[in-house]
Amino acid sequence: MINPNSPLARLLAGPLRPGVVAWIGARPVRRGPVEVLEEGLLAAGDGLAGDHYRSRTNGPRQLTLIAAEDLAAIGSFLGRGPVEPELLRRNIVTRGINLGALKGRRARIGSAVIEPTGECHPCSLMEELLGPGGYNAVRGHGGITARVIEGGVVRVGDAVLRIDEA
Repeated sequence: MINPNSPLARLLAGPLRPGVVAWIGARPVRRGPVEVLEEGLLAAGDGLAGDHYRSRTNGPRQLTLIAAEDLAAIGSFLGRGPVEPELLRRNIVTRGINLGALKGRRARIGSAVIEPTGECHPCSLMEELLGPGGYNAVRGHGGITARVIEGGVVRVGDAVLRIDEA
C-alpha cells in the first residue's frame, strides 16, 4: 500500500484526461462472432448483458476494456494499421484515456461505475486471429479487466471518467 501522503501518491492522484467510449462489443458464445453494439447494459456484479463472459459470481473479469491507442500500437507491432476491435474480443474500446491510470480507482463509464481488477493478458488465440507474432504484439497492450460496481447503460460516445474516491 502506498503512503497517501507520499510524492508518488500525489502523482498517481494527479489529473487524468477523460476519455470516450469508441466501440462496444458482446461475445454471445465462446469463439463465436462479436456482436457490435451502439449501447449496452452493464449489470452490477455481472457484466455486459449478452456477453458469455458475464460473471454470476461477482468475478474479476466481468468486463474487458482496451484503448484505441493500444489497437494502433498492436497493429504497428504487426506491421499493419490498427487492429479491429472484434479481433481482440474486448467489450469496450476507449479513446483518449490511459486505462492503466485507473488502477486502484473506480471509473464512471456512461451511467455505470466500474472497478479495474487487472490487466487483460493475451491468449494463444491471438496467434490464430492476428497471425504470427500476434501474442507478443498484444503483450502489455491488451487492456484491462473490470468488475461492474453500479449497473447502468453505456453508449458509444459516452465519457469515461476516473472517480477519485476508490
